[in-house]
Amino acid sequence: MKKYLFLIILLFANGIQAQHFQIATLKYRGGGDWYANPTALPNLVAFTNQNAGTTISRQIVQVEVGSPQIFNYPYIYMTGHGNVVFSQQEAENLRSYLLAGGFLHVDDNYGLDPFFRREIRKVFPEYDLTELPFSHPIYHQKYKFPNGLPKIHEHDGKPPQGFGIIHEGRLVLFFSYETDLGNGWEDQVVHGNPEEVRLKALQMGANLLQYVFNQPK
Repeated sequence: MKKYLFLIILLFANGIQAQHFQIATLKYRGGGDWYANPTALPNLVAFTNQNAGTTISRQIVQVEVGSPQIFNYPYIYMTGHGNVVFSQQEAENLRSYLLAGGFLHVDDNYGLDPFFRREIRKVFPEYDLTELPFSHPIYHQKYKFPNGLPKIHEHDGKPPQGFGIIHEGRLVLFFSYETDLGNGWEDQVVHGNPEEVRLKALQMGANLLQYVFNQPK
């Protein structure tokens, strides 16, 4: 599995588009609704394919934290509102995936934050989540976000923040907090977000996928 992931990375590093590849939703234990926002990723992939020239499959895979299948996907999306629990084996598997070149995007759908922060310590006890500067390339792909993450859905009146874990100069994990990008990616009828707000969410999501596929490995 790891060799397959390294093959994907090699193709991306040589400028080949994300053709025939899939992205996945992370399935975790603990009672949190990992399955939230079911229309989000298909809509994001469709938008990115249409506007950024990618050809990613619109079939979204569900992959468990501890499964070897995790190594098949260059981008994995994690969301939810509640509790998260990683076993030691799951934490080690997720760490191996991220250090091998994988990327985890954690999108707080409201209430995920304290549980995720607790569990990610099992994965990276040596690293803290640090807020990325607005100058970071993740905000400056095809779409420019000079003030960082856009605000998509209001929770507690806090500004949106983007946190990361960087290993040996590579961003391996991005945590979008107090923005709820996934709500903006969903079908408009689900949350009733104005189209201009949904567009910002989709553009930021396209930046994330572009960054994952283009960053040095």
